[in-house]
Amino acid sequence: MSGPDGEFLDAANNVAGVGHSNERVVKAGREELARIQTNGRFLHPTRSRYIRKLLDTLPEELDTIYLVNSGSEANDLALRMAKQYARMKGNKNPDHTICIDAAYHGHTQSIVDISPYKWRQCTDGQNYHKPHVHVVSVPDTYRGVHRGPNGGEMYAKEVEDIVDITGGVGSFIHEAIMGCGGQIVMPEGYLPKAYKKVRESGGICIADEVQTGFGRAGESFWQFEKYGVVPDVVTMGKPMGNGYPIGGVAVRREVAEAFAASGIEYFNTYGGNSVACAIGEAVLDAIEEDGLQKNADHVGKYLRAKLSELMAKNELVGDVRGYGLFLGVEFIAQNSTEEEIIPNADLCKFVVDHLKNNRIITSRDGPDGNVLKIKPPLTFTENDADRLMAGIEAALGDSVERN
Repeated sequence: MSGPDGEFLDAANNVAGVGHSNERVVKAGREELARIQTNGRFLHPTRSRYIRKLLDTLPEELDTIYLVNSGSEANDLALRMAKQYARMKGNKNPDHTICIDAAYHGHTQSIVDISPYKWRQCTDGQNYHKPHVHVVSVPDTYRGVHRGPNGGEMYAKEVEDIVDITGGVGSFIHEAIMGCGGQIVMPEGYLPKAYKKVRESGGICIADEVQTGFGRAGESFWQFEKYGVVPDVVTMGKPMGNGYPIGGVAVRREVAEAFAASGIEYFNTYGGNSVACAIGEAVLDAIEEDGLQKNADHVGKYLRAKLSELMAKNELVGDVRGYGLFLGVEFIAQNSTEEEIIPNADLCKFVVDHLKNNRIITSRDGPDGNVLKIKPPLTFTENDADRLMAGIEAALGDSVERN
């Protein structure tokens, strides 16, 4: 990645999924932009071809796609669909949603309402927690309220209890891996139990793949596939257009039919425009023809192994987690114990700043700001991973000298 001050190694930009200034993507966008652009409400052949290719990446149950302009818009539309579907199913609380604490799903008002990561930042003393939003614990089996191998089922019980207490909810939404929540992988047993309970009440389950989709998981094209579930709705965005605005909502046919049954036409002036679709198609072609999903799997496993080696020899590295090229490194205090794991936000910030000063871009997140986020373009190589590891180790070494 080139910046105003020279070259940087980008280990943070999951928007440029197939690489910055990808020639295939740039060419497709330029050529389509040179053609006539209009909103005639007729199907465009580029759009039809793109949707067919996109459907091929998804389980057959998800057979309908709506194209929008961003991940936020995708999640907003998903909520609208969930409410309408729940109403038709006789759900007592179609407007009610279960979300996960520290989750971030976008910036529209309806989506901020279900993004505790955002409204827990408030400093004006207002209570932004809406009564129709039910928040469950971050399913963190390392430092959360339920730890260990059975933690997933314990976290799922929180979802089950809310459904029982309320008599049903319209939707349960979760990120496939929580980004702002600290790169939290959904624990074993969590989603199958949560999905089952929500569906029994006439609600639907929404997987937010805005950050994690499009080959980033490595072994699978979509992260939710790692958990043995098929959501009712999958939302997507960010790398979908490699920097060009496009998002999508993939749904089961019965959800789409319930949405259409309201009689309220869904229309989007720019959603699925031919330029966006041409670019989106080029992204899919690059992932397949350039072997980028396979690369994410290979380099992701290579990098995770290196990070695990670092964890084994450095007590300040508490946990390494994630799949493919969506990884997290949690830093903890030296006086942490198994019973009390103390987050080390200062060290994480130092590492991020140290890397930036050495032309390596990463970021940090999590409720305590102590998790290093690694989510580079899928073109990341073993050499890039080695450079990143050398930078992290140098930062940790300098942090010891500083203290």
